[in-house]
Amino acid sequence: MPSYDLAIIGTGPGGYVCAIRAAQLGMNVVVVEKRAAHGGTCLNVGCIPSKALLHTSEMFHEAAHGFGAFGIKVKPELDLAAMLAHKDATVKANTDGVEYLFKKNKIKAFHGTGRIAAPGKVEVATEDGKTEIVEAKAVVIATGSESTPLPGVEIDEKRVVTSTGALELPSVPERLVVVGAGVIGLEMGSVWQRLGSNVTVVEFLDRILPGMDNEVAKQSQRIFQKQGFDFRLGSKVTGVSEEGGALKVAVAPASGEGDGETIDADIVLVAIGRRPYTEGLGLAEIGVALDDRGRVKTDAHYRTNVDGIYAIGDAIAGPMLAHKAEDEGSALAEILAGQAGHVNYEVIPNVVYTMPEIASVGRGEEELKAADVAYNVGKFPFTANGRARAINQTDGFVKVLADKASDRVLGVHMVGAGASEMIQEAAVLMEFGGAAEDLARTCHAHPTMSEAVREAAMAAWFKPIHM
Repeated sequence: MPSYDLAIIGTGPGGYVCAIRAAQLGMNVVVVEKRAAHGGTCLNVGCIPSKALLHTSEMFHEAAHGFGAFGIKVKPELDLAAMLAHKDATVKANTDGVEYLFKKNKIKAFHGTGRIAAPGKVEVATEDGKTEIVEAKAVVIATGSESTPLPGVEIDEKRVVTSTGALELPSVPERLVVVGAGVIGLEMGSVWQRLGSNVTVVEFLDRILPGMDNEVAKQSQRIFQKQGFDFRLGSKVTGVSEEGGALKVAVAPASGEGDGETIDADIVLVAIGRRPYTEGLGLAEIGVALDDRGRVKTDAHYRTNVDGIYAIGDAIAGPMLAHKAEDEGSALAEILAGQAGHVNYEVIPNVVYTMPEIASVGRGEEELKAADVAYNVGKFPFTANGRARAINQTDGFVKVLADKASDRVLGVHMVGAGASEMIQEAAVLMEFGGAAEDLARTCHAHPTMSEAVREAAMAAWFKPIHM
């Protein structure tokens, strides 16, 4: 019976990073993964494939609608099969990379379904029907999350799909209804809208992007509408039926008052969020406590209430983000090795990879007002940025929020091309407790989009130069 220092169930971003970091620190590590390939939802059917399609669909859309403004005359032809093949090749390269890293770090990998039989014992059921018991001093639950189902709506991943099915559509749907105006719904809606779909987004709340700064959400919605999105806010989907080959989506006011409507669709994407995946782990049998949302309860060191069992990533409280899981995996490995692993949850960037991109780190204005924190706000639009004008990407703005007394940056929010990369300098600044003046006095290369970040910091600290 093999014995290890650490056994990890799940090899998504949290699990595989925890495994590699633990191995680097001298531990003997084993991982258990139910998929044929490592990398979890993120690498297989989430972050990586969706970003491949977001990029290629944006290139197609730019060639069809944007190149003319630069004096380039082309008429692109869509080869969807080749676009999907690129996506699949990207996925394989990344999952193969994780497998290589496991071998490099001498990490034993089992492919099968893991169940915690007892503290220190993981039962692995492989596809060929065999069962093996793996013993380890510590066991980590890193099983991630799954799409939240919509009551009364059956998912077949063909016509009524989650994000997984939306990555595999064999043709461009003429009419796509997206249920949920969060990150996944807007990203996948953007992919198919760029390729020719008429996209209608139904959202229960009266706004898009719940949880993000309200001003960012409002301006983003205006941009999406300009691109062709049709929004039904404050609305809920009560059912999906088929009639004459078309899908009929029943929509009613979220308040329960007023008339409903029926929207015709070829494809319906259900993207109302994700929930922790803990099914079949045997947690109830061994007494591991869950909270009221089905998340594994842990303390500040990722320990559950059962000795020797830990949990990280989407399976526990906090934002369901791959990089949050990665940081937790690394921190836990360091804690288990006797070091001081730590995650700063105040500085975790959040990005929506639409075009323009939407990015934030730290707190928004609504949060600061609710906490009665006095702050200064500095904003700078990309319409006033030279590089943005040169590349015809002037949609959006940067907003910096700084403590009124200390000038310490509390949050940075942006909508704009390249926001996913620009947000990182704000994260670094905030990790070191930097002030708006620090950012404003840091020389930025000209001409770059990032100069808008500096100008917004200038506006929060004193005054911007170019506005």
